[in-house]
Amino acid sequence: MNVLIIEDERSLAREVEIFLNNYNYICEICYNGKSASEKIAVNLYDFILIDLGLPDYDGLDLLREVKAINSEAACIILTARAEVKDRITGLDLGADDYLPKPFSLLELQSRMQAITRRKFGLKQNTVTLGDFFINLTERTISYNGAVINTITKKEFDLIAYMILHKNRTLTRTQLSEHIWGSVVNDDYDSNYIDAHIKNIRKKLNVYAPPHWLETMRGLGYKITVNT
Repeated sequence: MNVLIIEDERSLAREVEIFLNNYNYICEICYNGKSASEKIAVNLYDFILIDLGLPDYDGLDLLREVKAINSEAACIILTARAEVKDRITGLDLGADDYLPKPFSLLELQSRMQAITRRKFGLKQNTVTLGDFFINLTERTISYNGAVINTITKKEFDLIAYMILHKNRTLTRTQLSEHIWGSVVNDDYDSNYIDAHIKNIRKKLNVYAPPHWLETMRGLGYKITVNT
């Protein structure tokens, strides 16, 4: 998932970036409001972490821009401001959560997971697909209780992202942008995603056919979850 970190304290921004990278988030950093505003205008993000106390911009104004341009992005306010009115204003403007400084990075990641579960209608971080059991927190796929160790990091990222968007067709461009953090040449993009899907099926077929991983001809791919 793509994350924009808007924080003028460079050491903190870098610390958050390194920590979230370890949890397989793709992060960009802006140290001021102007550059953040420019990125928000042209890029789509899954999460935006906004410091209210920027040197050149009011973080609440950035939040307004996000909600006007990228309304599906989840926003968490990170700030040293103690005033309740700022917290209330941020939540009223559509912020998903509020984390006062100093904060625990583990708590930040936990809150991001909770927001993701709410946003995509997941009651827990585990999903059963046919004969396979997927643990989104531990990042594992199991069959009959045994973890399948042949699935690569990027292959799991692909499966996890489709699970979050269960029962919805995702184009190759959407998958590329949200898993790899960029949109590449159309032909290359198509081949790259198709190759990953082919490898996933081949590895899972050793255990059981993954009928839940569907090709939508001419459109893309989807994972069907029976509810």
